[in-house]
Amino acid sequence: MNIDLNLAPSLALIRRTIAVDIAYTVSRMKVLEALDGNPIGISYRRFGKAGWALKAKNLPVPSFNRIVGFEPGDEGELAPALDWYDDNAARPQVEIVPAMAEAATSRELSRLGLATTGFHAALIGSPRAELGAAPGGVECVRDAKSFAAFLDAYVVSWGIPEAQHDGFKRNVRAWSEQPGWSLYFCRVDGIPAAAAILYVNDGAAYLADAATAKAFRGRGLHAELLRARLAAAAASGADIAVSGAAFLSQSHRNMERAGMKLQFVRSLWTRV
Repeated sequence: MNIDLNLAPSLALIRRTIAVDIAYTVSRMKVLEALDGNPIGISYRRFGKAGWALKAKNLPVPSFNRIVGFEPGDEGELAPALDWYDDNAARPQVEIVPAMAEAATSRELSRLGLATTGFHAALIGSPRAELGAAPGGVECVRDAKSFAAFLDAYVVSWGIPEAQHDGFKRNVRAWSEQPGWSLYFCRVDGIPAAAAILYVNDGAAYLADAATAKAFRGRGLHAELLRARLAAAAASGADIAVSGAAFLSQSHRNMERAGMKLQFVRSLWTRV
């Protein structure tokens, strides 16, 4: 049964949102960690009440180099967590969620040389089967051939340089086998043009990694992928669907149009 999203946001929903976000990110990182010799330098550790410190030493991607799940009272854990990143080329990002921090949090972050450098919107909605995309508009990976088409769509949609396509595809070949994952893509005139991922864990659906190739933007492909994943989330039995986007971005607006709503905006802190 879907929850009533007309109710005011709760700490329980916020914690579920953060938990499924972390679970998805860790599952992605474990795929890279399993590569021979762990060439990306993947590592992660728990801290505080429910926090995680995530690190990809040789991949300066913010989602893989962040401190997330911070709660009031965890201030004393911040300095040791940041020290853990000293050998990392990427600057770690600390994510602070409203109602999960106090004045002591800001004071400690400032003392450690961090400042707010960005914001990220978290959205929430009810999975709804009636939002399924138009027939033929979205394809779900079912076999090796469709997985290859998904990867073709993914690399062009995310602007990965062509010289890196083969290496990237080799590194993520285990994506099609990950528990809780479903992979979706769209074609335009037979050409893979957009891709997205659905991750379901503990009754929560996470709508991840949606992107469209530049040549095919403005055709509603992102919205189609969004509707298809909300429908798939409903079929999976998930009672909430959550996602994230840059505040007021096109992705944010598309999610609002699909019936999702802003749950909270996290502040992003980095060393300056």
